[in-house]
Amino acid sequence: MLEVNRNENIELLSYSKVTNIEGYVGNYNVTIEKKPRYTTDECNGCGACAEVCPVYTINYFDENLGARRAIDIPFGQAVPFLYDIDRNACIECFSCVDACELDAIDFSQVQEEINIEVGTIIIATGWDIHEPYGEYGYGEFENVINQAQLERMLAPNGPLEGHVKRISDDKKPKEIVFIQCVGSRETERTYCSGVCCMLALKNGRLLKEEFPDANITICYIDIRTNEKGFEEYYQRAKDFDLNLVRGKVGEISEDPDTKNVILRVYSSLTDEIIKIDADLVVLSTAALPSKGTQQIVQVLNLDTNTYGFLTESHFGLMPQETKTKGIFIAGFAQGPKNISYSVSQARAAASKVAELTSPGEVDLELITAEVDSEFCISCRRCEKECPKNAIKIEEEIGAFIDEINCDGCGICCTCCPTQAIDIRYYRDHQLFAEINALLGGD
Repeated sequence: MLEVNRNENIELLSYSKVTNIEGYVGNYNVTIEKKPRYTTDECNGCGACAEVCPVYTINYFDENLGARRAIDIPFGQAVPFLYDIDRNACIECFSCVDACELDAIDFSQVQEEINIEVGTIIIATGWDIHEPYGEYGYGEFENVINQAQLERMLAPNGPLEGHVKRISDDKKPKEIVFIQCVGSRETERTYCSGVCCMLALKNGRLLKEEFPDANITICYIDIRTNEKGFEEYYQRAKDFDLNLVRGKVGEISEDPDTKNVILRVYSSLTDEIIKIDADLVVLSTAALPSKGTQQIVQVLNLDTNTYGFLTESHFGLMPQETKTKGIFIAGFAQGPKNISYSVSQARAAASKVAELTSPGEVDLELITAEVDSEFCISCRRCEKECPKNAIKIEEEIGAFIDEINCDGCGICCTCCPTQAIDIRYYRDHQLFAEINALLGGD
């Protein structure tokens, strides 16, 4: 990110969100809402303001396990490295203003609206984690956490400086249980999140290194380690003295005195019911389309699958393209995938953008649909069936063709009940003339 921020050809707009996009390939107008930080670009990240701030609030980056000041940096590697003020927590004592030698605190900042013109767009809006409230005691039992919280506990720059402790009493856990596929591979979400198995194996090994005497159990439906080197990692994890139980947790309760979590698991391999008195339970929860993905779908009118992930034009032949020319997708916005897959897809999307924009001009085929407004009855069948979203119905003129996005596929012609739509250069009389010529006619 530092290299990105230093690149003179890249403008980084952090703390911002896209609110509207209009136009077409080569000529998109993007409206961006930039939120106020209440600090200026003069801020050098010295931290003097945070040292004197008397207010603490929840740190969302640490999955609500730690605290931050009302004025603080979002996280240690933030780019740009600028402090921001949480106005919901700030009491406006202005201690930060007095402490800042650069006069970089500005409480008068307001939300800005920025308009930029771009030729192409890549959507890489990431993912959100499923919060399984009401499942397996999450949100009810103190010592039931999710993988994201465990990651922050294990992080050297996290709230516990890399040393895992129980939430209830700060004791070191001796019996740790991972529960896989929480919220996924069910009726509501039948897909696999793709990263949970390896994440549990990796974190299980890290916990075993910190607590060699701990008993660590992973309860799974099946272990999916199908990428390069993953199977070998799985075999090494088993040799690392991790207990792998193939079965789902049937019952879970909490001991009110010790705050231990009591689980009953049916092992389908040994055909027995195992009772575990766990100090800490970690849930591997489903990966969901991010809120940003849902917002950009509304802005660009893109297609999604049943679960809300963006869909591509063709899974095998055009995995980066969307139905709209000049708009590409990459990473978890399209569906669950690991880091290496996301990186390769991002490079592919960047290559597609370079291929499209490097000549400076975009060549378009003249083969597009045409509407005879005299016969159009505005039934909207063509609008619904168009895979490129290139047809709109306007009350006064009926069906209107966006020639930039239309690729002349002909689907609209086949579904039109009044034959009001033709494809340029493929009209009926032209096709009949070709047939006559082939058959030796006049």
